[in-house]
Amino acid sequence: MQSFAIGEIPPGSFFTRPVYLDSQFIVTAPEMPFSKDIAKTITDWKFKEVFRDGKPCKEYAPGGNSQVHDAAINKRSTAGDSEKIQKAEEFYTSFQEYVENLFAHVTIKNELNFIFIAEKIKTVCDFVRENRRFLMRAQKHIEAAGKGNYLASHSVRSTVIALIIGTYLKLPSHRLIELGVAALVHEIGMLKLPQQIYLSNSPLGPQEKKLIYSHPELGYNLLKTCNFPLRISLAALEHHERENGSGYPRQITGAKISLYSKIIAVACSYEGLVSNRPHKEAKNGYAGMLELLKNEGKQYDDLVVRALIYSLSIYPIGLYVSLSNGKNGQVIDVNPENPRYPVVQILGDVMPDGKNLQTSPDGVSIVRPLSREEIASQ
Repeated sequence: MQSFAIGEIPPGSFFTRPVYLDSQFIVTAPEMPFSKDIAKTITDWKFKEVFRDGKPCKEYAPGGNSQVHDAAINKRSTAGDSEKIQKAEEFYTSFQEYVENLFAHVTIKNELNFIFIAEKIKTVCDFVRENRRFLMRAQKHIEAAGKGNYLASHSVRSTVIALIIGTYLKLPSHRLIELGVAALVHEIGMLKLPQQIYLSNSPLGPQEKKLIYSHPELGYNLLKTCNFPLRISLAALEHHERENGSGYPRQITGAKISLYSKIIAVACSYEGLVSNRPHKEAKNGYAGMLELLKNEGKQYDDLVVRALIYSLSIYPIGLYVSLSNGKNGQVIDVNPENPRYPVVQILGDVMPDGKNLQTSPDGVSIVRPLSREEIASQ
């Protein structure tokens, strides 16, 4: 790629290849003239030259370079995705630090401020609405890093998943904020227990299990003491209840369980399935989705499970997969009409039309998730 001084480019020229300001930023494509306005803007930015492989000509010559142009567009799109994934990772890191500090404050002071937490969750709701796809892809990097306090990490990821479900269910903004607060503090009762119990790598004894089973009531009591709304306090109390009455602490069923509790139960369970724990290794997202889909014994609300699947797809966003065309890719978006056939970004390849691949029953489809060893070799 050669440099070209801006002052030497005839105004209105067309280039036979894309023109770049740096290695990624496209200034003009073959069908766009290099105008005086473009030259002035670049000069105002203090740039003196641009880079290109093609040559300037007086008229646009269509054909012959469209594939290069599409590749350039896809390159720019991929770069944009990388930037957004980086922003999502920064969000997770910042949110994790906030929750760790919040939990430390609760442990020391035994107090929580609903208004302050709700203000924080409002900003989280806005970010989740705009960046759902990138948050789910970033989670893989956050999980791989293995940083931070387990309880805070679980609360952060469960909150994001719960808000994604709540958004799909079209909860109004004030209810979405309440749901987010409830998801963030749903395990707050754990902080009243000795840390070695809920972080234990060893099987728990009967007495230790009894203490763990008490954490929903401990959380409920703390939230009520701190004047949290009843709906949020109940979510902490009921997030381990199950539709069939097999949960705890009160073994209530179906309609007796609050909506926030039903959503958090699914979000919390899915997060637990796909994340490493002190006593178990994580499942991949597809295996986690299948386990929830089975809904053995009808533990979870079908509407909430459906909302999760249609929000993330059966092959969840962020999952690395093997395709029927022999290529590998990463799931980057859902297909709202069929969660079995999400949108996939091919790894190390550029699609001919500059777009990502929509899997389908009649075209390219997902064969299986990639193993960790296969992902590492990409």
